[in-house]
Amino acid sequence: MKAQRPNPRTVRAAQLGLLAVFWVSVIGIISWIVRLIQLSLELHDIPSASIGISLVAIPVFLLLLGLANYVFLGLLWDDSHEAHPSTDDER
Repeated sequence: MKAQRPNPRTVRAAQLGLLAVFWVSVIGIISWIVRLIQLSLELHDIPSASIGISLVAIPVFLLLLGLANYVFLGLLWDDSHEAHPSTDDER
């Protein structure tokens, strides 16, 4: 039995959808952490734990978001080049 290849438009839509979910998740997590710091200041609490966690968590989430962008946009870039092969290969 011959294996069917998925539709490239479906794969591209799934990749972009997953990338959008990563963006929304990271923005939500970062805004939540910033809100926790604001809330600790409003309640006159010691914000050292919130600031300490955010100093580590925010760069980690931004790094993961950048890595996801690099991978998914790299996959999309490779797919677009495979659809239009260059003429240098035909020589």
